[in-house]
Amino acid sequence: MGNSGRGLLIAGTSSDAGKSLVTVATCRYLQRQGVAVAPFKAQNMSNNSMVCADGSEIGRAQFLQAAAAGVEPTSAMNPVLLKPGSDRRSHVVVRGRPAGTLEAGEYATGRTHLADAAFEAYRELARDFDVIVCEGAGSPAEINLRAGDYVNMGLARQFSLPVVLVGDIDRGGVFASLYGTVALLEADDRALISAFLINKFRGDESLLAPACNRISDLTGVPFVGVLPWLSGVWLDGEDTLEVGRWRSAGAGVDGSLRVAVVRLPRLSNATDVDALAAEPGVEVVVTTDPAVVAGADLAVLPGSRATVDDLQWLRSSGVAQAIATRVAAHVPVLGICGGYQMLAEQIFDPVESGVGAAPGLGHLPVTVRFGYDKILGRPSGSWRGAAVEAYEIHHGIAEVHGGKRFLDGCQLGSMYGTMWHGAFENDDFRRQWLSEIAAAAGSSWTPEPSAAAYNDRRELMINSLADALEAHADTTVIKALVGL
Repeated sequence: MGNSGRGLLIAGTSSDAGKSLVTVATCRYLQRQGVAVAPFKAQNMSNNSMVCADGSEIGRAQFLQAAAAGVEPTSAMNPVLLKPGSDRRSHVVVRGRPAGTLEAGEYATGRTHLADAAFEAYRELARDFDVIVCEGAGSPAEINLRAGDYVNMGLARQFSLPVVLVGDIDRGGVFASLYGTVALLEADDRALISAFLINKFRGDESLLAPACNRISDLTGVPFVGVLPWLSGVWLDGEDTLEVGRWRSAGAGVDGSLRVAVVRLPRLSNATDVDALAAEPGVEVVVTTDPAVVAGADLAVLPGSRATVDDLQWLRSSGVAQAIATRVAAHVPVLGICGGYQMLAEQIFDPVESGVGAAPGLGHLPVTVRFGYDKILGRPSGSWRGAAVEAYEIHHGIAEVHGGKRFLDGCQLGSMYGTMWHGAFENDDFRRQWLSEIAAAAGSSWTPEPSAAAYNDRRELMINSLADALEAHADTTVIKALVGL
């Protein structure tokens, strides 16, 4: 058993219990205390990712957590990233670089080398920071996976980490979930569960006291706090499930700009649209309904981890015809990364799908050729004088042979395509471009001059999470758990 540095594991009774955001809150709280703190997630399974300054790829949630800690994100903070390409296969990223695939049958038994990489990354962070706040994955009580686990109790055992177990009361059954999680753990794992934390509570905390006391009596684990339900904490979601929770600032308002984002089966980097949904007066819906896609002011084809497969789905679902209807009517369409590739005339893909040549939707004068080497970068440029900083993650190379230049990509009439992720987080660019889209769509929407900058909204979200932790949790216990 290792003993490198001081750390804390934030585990959850289930996916989406709030582990990521509690980790954000804990990182910012400790950073406020003058502690050199870093986030860590041994293994992330997500198609929402980010590119670090050194060109390595990590989960988007760890990028947000690094911002909360006030440090530059690195591949050590998310040493293993699994990007699902199908229901039975994930593409593996180790220390920010492609490292083959993992089949469903290998998930429980074929990960020893991944565990080694994760533990070494933790040791690396422990040499540079005072405290490592670790985020678990799924539930620590997934007993079918325990033997090969290195992200939940396997990580905690390796480095003797105290564990805070988070339960989501909003979905119901939180006390059974907390008790059942502890009950399913083997004794050595159970001994590391140091505190319970209830998340997303609406109401009077005193009503929970009898149940909290009973669960503590049964398990020997104290409650460290009850965090309230917070609105406005939806930026940079780790899971594609989060896209269903976009809060549109202009929903139902006269003069709003209606944006339909196609929910692809292998949707990737859905966070690209966060900045649009955060803009006052912009109404964002996530949909698979062709009629909604056809009727919006702007339709967005987002990124995909399986471009050719999702292109086939577009055709079978009727969404491709809705896009064609928009093109014929000169109504705006935006494609980002995989969505841009789908708008091309032809796709040659021996890598991701292995199908070879496949016809695209044919709406942009572009040919896409997939290469075996993944392109990872942090490009920058401008549009109409507005500076744009972005990041790119792709195998497909777009060869443009017509139209106008749009960022790195192509514009033809009201059709736009770019490989760049994160471009719309640039405030001046986003507002200028949306103004052009509104004009093309016949919408009366205009930008709100006093609207907060996107990065300021992110900081406000991070601080609101840390404020809630300070107000509703016993932070003296949290500090004691990490030896402060």
